[in-house]
Amino acid sequence: MYAQGEKIESLELLQRYREKPTVHLRNELVRRNVGLVRKVAHQVSRRCSEPYEDLVQVGCLGLIRAVERFDVGRGHSFSSFAVPYIRGEMQHYLRDRSSSVRIPRRLQELARRGRRVGHEAAQDMGHAPCEKELANILEISSEELRQVKLARSNRIPLSLDAPVNVQEDATFCLGDLLPDHSYQSFCLAEEDRMRLQQALTHLEESTRQIIDFVFFQDLTQTETARRLGLSPMTVSRRITKGLRELWGVLNTAL
Repeated sequence: MYAQGEKIESLELLQRYREKPTVHLRNELVRRNVGLVRKVAHQVSRRCSEPYEDLVQVGCLGLIRAVERFDVGRGHSFSSFAVPYIRGEMQHYLRDRSSSVRIPRRLQELARRGRRVGHEAAQDMGHAPCEKELANILEISSEELRQVKLARSNRIPLSLDAPVNVQEDATFCLGDLLPDHSYQSFCLAEEDRMRLQQALTHLEESTRQIIDFVFFQDLTQTETARRLGLSPMTVSRRITKGLRELWGVLNTAL
C-alpha cells in the first residue's frame, strides 16, 4: 500500500506524463507501480505452470498500457485502473500458449457459411438478416443456428479489460458487468460465460445484435451501423442502453 504522500506524488507524475509523455517519466511510473504487477503475478502463478518472472515481464507490458491510457481527471484509482490491463496481458500470454478450443467440423462450416451468406443477404435486403431469416437461408433450425453462434463465441475468449461506456461520464471494463468484481480473469469462467449468454437473451433483438457485432465479432461501431443501416449515434446509444440492461439483469440474478 502506498502512503498518502506517495499516492499524491504518483498522481502528479501521471498528470505530468499525460501532459508531456517521456520515456523517463513512463519508466519511473512503472518502477513505482511494479508492485501491482508482482501481486497479480503471484495470484496468476498459483493457477498455472508458467514461471513467476515470465508473468512479471508480461504484466509490465500491461502496466505500461495503463500508464499511457490513465486519465487523472476522471478521478479513478490508478491501481484499480491498471490491474485489469496487467491481468489481461498475462491472460493473453497464457491463452496464446494454450491449445485452442475445438468445435465440431459441421458447426465450423456452418459458421463460415453463415458469415458469408449473412453478408450477402444484408447487401440484398438492405439490413442484416434476423435469426429466423438466416436459419432459413442456411436451411437449418433456429436452435441449430443458436448452437453455431454459441460455439463460435465460446471459441474466442471475451476480453474483460476492454473499456466500454456504460455512463456518459464513466468508462468501465466488460468484466465490471459480472456480479463478482473480484474475478478479473481475461477468459470468462464457464459459469460466467453462460450467465452472460443468458442475460443477452433479455435484450431486444436489435440491441442484442449490435452488442454481438461489437463485442463478439469485433466490428467497430461504424461498421456495425453500416451493416444494420443505422447511424453511428444510434448504435452508440443502443450499446449504452444494452449494457445498462445487462448490468441490471446480471445483478438481479445474484
